[in-house]
Amino acid sequence: MLWDRCLSVCACLCKRLRLTFGLDGQVLEWFRSYLHGRSQYVRRGMLKTLSVLLLCGVPQGSVLGPILFILYTAEPIGLIEQHSYCPHLYADDTQISGRCRPSATQDLQQRLSACIDEVYNWMQSNRLPLNTNKSELLWCATARRRHQLPSCPFRIGPDTIISSTAVRNLGIYIDSDLSMQVHVQRSVAGCFAVLQQLRSI
Repeated sequence: MLWDRCLSVCACLCKRLRLTFGLDGQVLEWFRSYLHGRSQYVRRGMLKTLSVLLLCGVPQGSVLGPILFILYTAEPIGLIEQHSYCPHLYADDTQISGRCRPSATQDLQQRLSACIDEVYNWMQSNRLPLNTNKSELLWCATARRRHQLPSCPFRIGPDTIISSTAVRNLGIYIDSDLSMQVHVQRSVAGCFAVLQQLRSI
């Protein structure tokens, strides 16, 4: 069962490389031979583990691994853009951003829900998990407009999330009023912690 699942994922990637990115012939066969029937082991000094057949993915630490993952997950970009949203991808993180007038927030939320449903269904059919525990929703508006924002839970697949007042993006904290106050507070707290350590030294 797991082996069939692995073959399905590898076949899906090879099909995507051929249809979406135009790889064919000897180049595609090279990718097939790279993805199928590989094994790996871990060695530390003179000690070595048993060799294990790779059932999914590509060898860890390989140069092609991140590139193949990007090619495998490129399709949701088009799905998001079809809903007039702007996708931002970094490694295995996907961000969807959109904007509207304060009076149209309900419509924006409904369209965003439909967009995420399509992305969720695509991920399910391509054997990729959507981690709702790490999913966040941030509404950005001035303090005067905050009362016009939706307060109801937002549905992501089978789960729901509550909108956050600040989210972390690549080490930067972005708050709902874009004042950067949360980021400044976190940075100051981190600096004070380091100063305390230096003082004890």
